[in-house]
Amino acid sequence: MKHILFFLASFIFSILISFGQKTLTEKQLKEIESAYNQNDAYMKAVTNSVSNNTIGKLALNRQNIGKFDHQFKYKVKTNGITDQESSGRCWMFTSLNVMRPKAMQSLNLPMFEYSENYLYFWDIFEKSNLFLENIIETRGKKIDDREVEWLFNNVVGDGGVWNSFTNLADKYGLVPKEVMPETHSSENTRMMVRLIRRKLRGDALNLRNMKGTDDVLRQAKINMLKDVYKMLCINLGVPPSEFIWRYKNKDGNLTPFKKYTPKSFMKESLGDINFSDYIMLMDDPSKEYYKLYEIKKDRNVLEGKNWKFINLPAKEIKQYALKSLQNNEAMYFSCDVGKQLNRDEGLLDTENYDYESLFGVKFDMNKKERILSHESGSTHGMALTGADVDQTGKITKWLLENSWGKSSGHNGYLTMTDRWFNEYMFRVVILKKFIDEKILKILNQKPIMLPPWDPMFQEDK
Repeated sequence: MKHILFFLASFIFSILISFGQKTLTEKQLKEIESAYNQNDAYMKAVTNSVSNNTIGKLALNRQNIGKFDHQFKYKVKTNGITDQESSGRCWMFTSLNVMRPKAMQSLNLPMFEYSENYLYFWDIFEKSNLFLENIIETRGKKIDDREVEWLFNNVVGDGGVWNSFTNLADKYGLVPKEVMPETHSSENTRMMVRLIRRKLRGDALNLRNMKGTDDVLRQAKINMLKDVYKMLCINLGVPPSEFIWRYKNKDGNLTPFKKYTPKSFMKESLGDINFSDYIMLMDDPSKEYYKLYEIKKDRNVLEGKNWKFINLPAKEIKQYALKSLQNNEAMYFSCDVGKQLNRDEGLLDTENYDYESLFGVKFDMNKKERILSHESGSTHGMALTGADVDQTGKITKWLLENSWGKSSGHNGYLTMTDRWFNEYMFRVVILKKFIDEKILKILNQKPIMLPPWDPMFQEDK
């Protein structure tokens, strides 16, 4: 009995010792507390300042103010700033803003805007169909399977990327903004999307519990999509299958009324455009460069294309981006816009804010480490429309046409320094003709398939 008691006592003591090693002791807490000396005059001043003010204003680096102007040697010819309002449709606005200069030139217009609401309607509708199809496909898996969990967590939403736009435009065409203008729900999407998600999640559970063949389930899916379509029409209006439109060109001449379908209007405004001529290049140092990647289930249309990209270092992407701008071609561009953004100045620069000096700590992760730790990833899409170079021809800064309205940034634009480009740029979509042949050959590789929950692959909003 004594031996048993001794064994139990020893066992419990060993557990306590082990537990004690993991928890913070009083001595360790004292050591940690010594890092902050509340009687130190500087520490008092910093505490008073930060606890009573906005951190961004206190960390603003005054030495960086006025170092960069908003002039650019190369700038795409366009006009007008769009506004996505309270929605996550930046990728759609950006894609249409890339197309806008082509339409203005083709139609001889001083200003023009495609209808974002029209494409948004079909985006949410197609995402709903895709979600329900994925539920049918995975109904044999448990509800807590990682793929099924991901589906229920990512039902439908505003976000997307370049291929989301091309999938929609190829299938549904484009219309002028006047034909299907914005509504309160298109500019304030949160409640509408929340209710559609709620409806689809309930439908998905019903599909998973339903007995019958795939054909039986798909007929049930059609009835479910009728409800989604009705909700979208109530919120956004009915998308036109044809329309009559006229316009006044930049010479002041009013064109006669003409009947269009969305596809015929896209052809008239963009010509025989082939979206497969546009290649997405990414700089993701957490993955091997000079490889082709594809993201599983990352599309908005069932028969559409997944997100696919060539992974390249930023310094190479810049060469092709500059060629594009020198030839008056805007590009889809996405980045981690919230990092070091000075909204008042309309400037993206790595030296805008000095948080290290303010708090006396180091923030020293590199781009790869920020991606792997989920500290950084692409959050917002904008149109890359300009670049500036110094006397030696070296790129110094870039121009981004944003979709936050004219009052945001510098008259609706953001100036991005080249060093910021290196750290927080993630995606640029560039025409094939501006990319080296050796890089284009990478498209012949079998894509490395990545899961949709990869730390890098959040959609632009």
